[in-house]
Amino acid sequence: MKQLLQHVKNGQTVIEEIPIPTPREGQALVKVSASLVSAGTERMVVEFAEKSLVGKARSRPDLVRQTLDKAKREGVMPTVQAVFNRLDQPMALGYSSAGTIIALGKNMGGFKVGQRVACAGGGYATHAEYNVVPRNLLTPLPKNVDFESAAFTTLGAIALHGFRLAEPQLGENVAVIGLGLLGLMTIQFAAAAGCNVLGIDLDPKRIKLAEGLGLKAVTRPQAESASQAFTANRGFDSVIICADTSSNDPVELAGVIARDRAKVVATGAVGLNFPRKIYYEKEISFINSRSYGPGRYDANYEENGEDYPIGYVRWTEGRNFQAVVEMMASDKLKVQPLISHRFPIEEGVKAYEVITGKKKEPFLGVLLTYGDEVGKLESSKVVRFNVPTFKPATCKLGVLGAGLYANATLLPIIKNNKDFELVGIASSGGLHAQHSGKKFGFQYATSSNDDILNDPKINTVAILTRHDSHADLAVKALKAGKHVFVEKPLAIDLTGLNKVIKQLTTDHGLQTAKQGQSSMVNGLLTVGFNRRFAPLAQQLKSSIVNRQSSMYLHYRINAGYIPFNHWTQDPALGGGRIIGEACHFIDMLTFLVGAPPISVNAHALPNAGKYREDNVSMTFTFPDGSIGVVDYLANGDKSMPKERLEVFCEGTIAVLDDYVSLTMVKDGKKTVQSGAQDKGWKAEMTAFAKAIREGTEPPIPYEQLIGVTKSTFAVMESIRQKRTMDI
Repeated sequence: MKQLLQHVKNGQTVIEEIPIPTPREGQALVKVSASLVSAGTERMVVEFAEKSLVGKARSRPDLVRQTLDKAKREGVMPTVQAVFNRLDQPMALGYSSAGTIIALGKNMGGFKVGQRVACAGGGYATHAEYNVVPRNLLTPLPKNVDFESAAFTTLGAIALHGFRLAEPQLGENVAVIGLGLLGLMTIQFAAAAGCNVLGIDLDPKRIKLAEGLGLKAVTRPQAESASQAFTANRGFDSVIICADTSSNDPVELAGVIARDRAKVVATGAVGLNFPRKIYYEKEISFINSRSYGPGRYDANYEENGEDYPIGYVRWTEGRNFQAVVEMMASDKLKVQPLISHRFPIEEGVKAYEVITGKKKEPFLGVLLTYGDEVGKLESSKVVRFNVPTFKPATCKLGVLGAGLYANATLLPIIKNNKDFELVGIASSGGLHAQHSGKKFGFQYATSSNDDILNDPKINTVAILTRHDSHADLAVKALKAGKHVFVEKPLAIDLTGLNKVIKQLTTDHGLQTAKQGQSSMVNGLLTVGFNRRFAPLAQQLKSSIVNRQSSMYLHYRINAGYIPFNHWTQDPALGGGRIIGEACHFIDMLTFLVGAPPISVNAHALPNAGKYREDNVSMTFTFPDGSIGVVDYLANGDKSMPKERLEVFCEGTIAVLDDYVSLTMVKDGKKTVQSGAQDKGWKAEMTAFAKAIREGTEPPIPYEQLIGVTKSTFAVMESIRQKRTMDI
């Protein structure tokens, strides 16, 4: 399918061929008929992308500070690579479209194939021939609402939510400053609600357009005198600012024309330097409107389909969408007169030449249109690339997941490893798979995991998806006879882990699965516990390999704060930070001791409304009497190095600092090894390929993979039950 993309790194806006996405649970696949280009949000994205690297830095000083902190912690080169990897990710443009449902994921009751819908949401209602959209961002269309009009639904909800925040009453006076798309829809909502509404704009053409809709409007020079006459010198009860300008004039004008104790609502992006005198004297209330309405930016609502009870939240974003299309159906909201341009998707780049001013012509509503022909979905889920013929390789690789970790860390390493042939890569949305496939030299990209799992050419699968899918995908890949690399964690709950254990046991039993050829036949499994493969970790291990007594190990992790709405914090998606990330550090202790822990006592700092059991001290005991402490902390300063491991054993102290330096002290003598940070990713993939090639034991013993994963579950139980847990 064709999709319009913005490359932030080089500023190019392009049309590319992308695999048709695959709907997941709670999603519908929609064949798009029309989508609306946002002259505000999308123009800002494009203009930012077109800036030089220096220009981007100047416009986002907050990101510059984060980059400098990262460079202090991890070094200049890793930071530069991370920045360019982030910039290299293509951005899907668009957030308002309409079309027809052609396929449904599970749990989509109330929707059916063939249903006409309006679609909303950045990353969902994009400028593409096909979109996957969650249920709460879909709105059924009345029969008399055409697709072009329905493409305005999301923007209409922004206007409607701003209007609702003003809480106008029947017969009140309402002013709307700025008569772009938002403003011209807002004045129609105000008129339909029985308000006396006056529009204000700089452009006489916009004034005529408002008057053509049967509404009263004046130019900016007339605004103050017209407002006095319109309100009988009382001032407006509500002023809604829909302008898009860095100027402070709209906020100042709103204060002048508002009545005493009026409300001012900003739905547009405007200067916010308030003139204190006028706002103070009138005691004006100001509200900055947030997008479509309640539910926006709430993953449980938008992604998981959890609605708010109507008795408590009358107008969610979804109910606002519904109200907008009903207003269109009743002819109280007219958007066809607002359309100034139409471009077929093949010429979508021209739309951005219009809204960014490269084409010197006036514009208002800019639509992209799409053909009605529905392609063959299965064949259209795959995009193939012309790549050179590969030399024979041990691992003919298929990758599930094409996110930031894949692009920034794992795929650059695998690309340069002669043991790997890059065959196929999948992501459910298709876009990231296409970008990664093209960038790293895969033979094809797809939106379906099954294409990878069922490909007879592929003998090795890397699972780089979100944590909740790891266990099930690992089992499917093992059943298909593939060797499997799973980015941590192996599983986020005991149910998932038991499925993996059962599959490994089925493959001739866990004991047999460790013994050479049977592992080769039935597929090796390993997990992305890369730190044990780091050169300095290997050096530390070699220094204690002949120990005769137990050890004390202390691992401190300055993990940094992650907000609640990040997917890793969701127990159902990411498992939480202890299960999802602290497994790395438990594995490192397991590697050094040579066996997984047998018990744990864990304590967490109070969450205090900010944290989610991610400030935790864990004390593990091991079979040989060793004690390991992992302090995982989210309440520190990210500018400090992330990881520090101290080991005490038989008169020796070893200190591993962030995989940059290893200090060994024994008999009063100190040795220091240091270099560029290396956390072991390259060495782990080399070890994995070697084990497959030679038919030897897995690079990480299965009992350690399973023991470490069980240990993370035991940590959470220990915190909640406030007692020591056997593992």
